[in-house]
Amino acid sequence: MFLTINCLVTIVCSVVLTEALYGSNTDVVELTAGNFDGKVIQSDDIWLVEFYAPWCGHCQSLAPEWKKAASALKGVIKVGAVDMDVHSSVGGPYNVRGFPTIKIFGANKNSPIDYNGPRTAQGLTKAAIEAAQSAVNQRLSGGGGSGSRSSGGGKSGSGGSSGGGDAKDVIELTDSNFEEKVLQSSELWLVEFFAPWCGHCQRLEPEWKKAATELKGKFNLGALDATVHQSMAQRYGVQGFPTIKFFAPGSEPVDYQGGRSASDIVQFALSKVAENVAPPEVVQLTDNKILTDNCNEKPLCVVSVLPDILDTGADGRNAYLNILKDIGEKYKSKLWGWVWTEAGSHSKLEETLGMGGFGYPTLAAVNVRKMKFSILKGSFDKAGIDEFLRRLAVGRGSTEPVRGAALPELKPVEAWDGKDGQLPEEDDIDLSDFDMDDDAEKDEL
Repeated sequence: MFLTINCLVTIVCSVVLTEALYGSNTDVVELTAGNFDGKVIQSDDIWLVEFYAPWCGHCQSLAPEWKKAASALKGVIKVGAVDMDVHSSVGGPYNVRGFPTIKIFGANKNSPIDYNGPRTAQGLTKAAIEAAQSAVNQRLSGGGGSGSRSSGGGKSGSGGSSGGGDAKDVIELTDSNFEEKVLQSSELWLVEFFAPWCGHCQRLEPEWKKAATELKGKFNLGALDATVHQSMAQRYGVQGFPTIKFFAPGSEPVDYQGGRSASDIVQFALSKVAENVAPPEVVQLTDNKILTDNCNEKPLCVVSVLPDILDTGADGRNAYLNILKDIGEKYKSKLWGWVWTEAGSHSKLEETLGMGGFGYPTLAAVNVRKMKFSILKGSFDKAGIDEFLRRLAVGRGSTEPVRGAALPELKPVEAWDGKDGQLPEEDDIDLSDFDMDDDAEKDEL
């Protein structure tokens, strides 16, 4: 009975001690899994943080000095404490293996500084003030703020370019916009579910931004802070960070298992674009809008000039168009524009692209952004066009500037009706109006 009472007293004392380690009457901020990111990582403040266990004797010995330091630094530097018995997930990203572990979250919140100095209020305050001075110096020299990952879709800082990528190209996803932006979209998505404190997420961030910038207009990269927007993270069974999932219209999402470099991400995305993109339409140039839509807004525009319908008939023209459609299918992941016209319909366009003198059919590839073009000089068949475009795609084709440095304004023409051409009707001549004998006599004279 005596032993039992002693044990009970010990437990009660331990509980009292645990609750009293950092109470609400101290200047030590209680940090939890729910508030750590918002209070520490997203803050511009310098933080001195202790990761502790209430039963740890060294933590109990440190508590009075920790409170004293918190009071001394009040209004200057934040001092907090994480009860690892309750909030063990908070310490995971920072390799907390023993207690107490003390870290200073200074200029770079993604790389806190380990404190290994004296466990006294004087030693703690001195180290904290030095970290604050370092942060000030860094900001004066243009080093920016904490460099932490914000809740704005995994972007850093003000959204500027960093490491070859622009944070604005990563689309911020939340519980409220996920359905509309991703699930109801007709486009392809890679979505990163991240936690701001996650070291792997922090290392992925610049690669994710770089890939998003490179894929802009072709493929969507989004980021969702799973510590804030937990509903979607739970819906897709996110249990670790970062978790990356591929979303395609009408399909269940699948886990991305590829590499974490920008080139790996881009390669995966483009392969999915190639699998899912519809073959391009080969459009007749009936007006100027078709030219601008398919050339000005595309990385490359393939312009074909086919023979007059009287020279080929419907079957011959369709054979040429089928060649273009087949080649367009092969290069569909390039997202090029494909247009055609009939010889003579847009002579100014032919002249601008130097297409005269090659006969018909002929073909040119135009880069409107660079105002350069290249002419097919081989045969107008699958093999010839494929070889021509393949060389251009790898940067080996010869190009020249677009004449006049601009494409001409096209006048509207009628669309082909899909039928054979008809010779123009000639007026009938009534030979009875002529006196053949009189004409013959005149010729004899």
